[in-house]
Amino acid sequence: MSNKLKVLVHGTGFGGQGHVDAFRGAGANVVGIVGRTEKVVKEVAAKMDIEFAGTDWQQALQHCQPDIVSIATPGGAHFEAIKQAIEQGCHIYCDKPLTVDGESAQVLQQLAEQKQVKTAFAASFRYMPEILHAKRLVADGVIGEPLEVECISHFNLERDIPFGWSHRKEDGGGRLNNNFTHKLSIVTSVIGEQILAICGEVRDDLGKAPIVEGVHNFKSRREFIPKNLNDPSLKWGKSNVEWSYTVLAKLASDYAQKPVSVLFKHGGLNPRFNKDHIVFYGSKGAIYIEGHYGQGPLYLYDNDNNWQEMPLPQDIVDDVPDVQGDTERNWRYLAREFVKDIQGQSVRPYQTFKEGCLYQQLIDLIRQNNNWVDVTHLQK
Repeated sequence: MSNKLKVLVHGTGFGGQGHVDAFRGAGANVVGIVGRTEKVVKEVAAKMDIEFAGTDWQQALQHCQPDIVSIATPGGAHFEAIKQAIEQGCHIYCDKPLTVDGESAQVLQQLAEQKQVKTAFAASFRYMPEILHAKRLVADGVIGEPLEVECISHFNLERDIPFGWSHRKEDGGGRLNNNFTHKLSIVTSVIGEQILAICGEVRDDLGKAPIVEGVHNFKSRREFIPKNLNDPSLKWGKSNVEWSYTVLAKLASDYAQKPVSVLFKHGGLNPRFNKDHIVFYGSKGAIYIEGHYGQGPLYLYDNDNNWQEMPLPQDIVDDVPDVQGDTERNWRYLAREFVKDIQGQSVRPYQTFKEGCLYQQLIDLIRQNNNWVDVTHLQK
């Protein structure tokens, strides 16, 4: 009998298969996988050599008796699956978003605390190597007191990507759930975890998307864009989530006397001209990282008023999992820490349902779009 921790994965697409690899990389035993479609889940299980495959989550919990469940479905399918797993006493590893709103997220956080199960919230791009490097540089005082942070990204997503969960608020869609969660996690990991204040503006610049059958893997959805968008028989679904957002936040930091100002600017459908980036500005210098999630390289503004590219420290290189794909590597990093923690080993702090719940409450506030001050009377 193996003494490895047993893992049951919920989801068969890019996320589910990535979670399988992540937990295997962490030394756990993936004993089962669950999906919506019997044919698909059996194919994935066979391809990945997973013993149990099914479509009934409760039945899978009873049959597999997992120590850990890994939730890799869209956010709209999280609540009941997590609730049932908590009731069975499983530890939970959940991809972002935790749920579709703050109220349901609070329920899960409270249930997990009552049942005393461990939880991991996988807004996991905080584990990008250059972000870990920036975290060290800020902590070492290289840029002095952090003053402000700037996160700018434009994805130029195809407007005619087939209608699906990403277009629906009730299914966990929207750019706040699927982009801002990572950005906020990145910034708090470097500056400090306490968020003091937040406000924002969101827009749905899309409106609608074509309805197409057969889309299963999120990563390959572009392949299903209809060739004739003017086909009168084509059906359309209505988007009800944001595709662009602007958020301002204030964070407390152990490295600064005053709150640190943060700008998050994201255009999901807008083209980029210059490179996406994250910048940490301080009283003595600044750190610039290329890429929307800090893919790198990292540049330091030095005492000679020059931007100098900084090599990644070898100990950080050695610590991050050696796998292809940023998303896959970050999942594996967090899964490794989570497994070690469950086994009683010492690990660095990682995000849990506490942060997942907070993020959903913040997203609810931002989506209200009620931060505006009417100034029309000043122009009469």
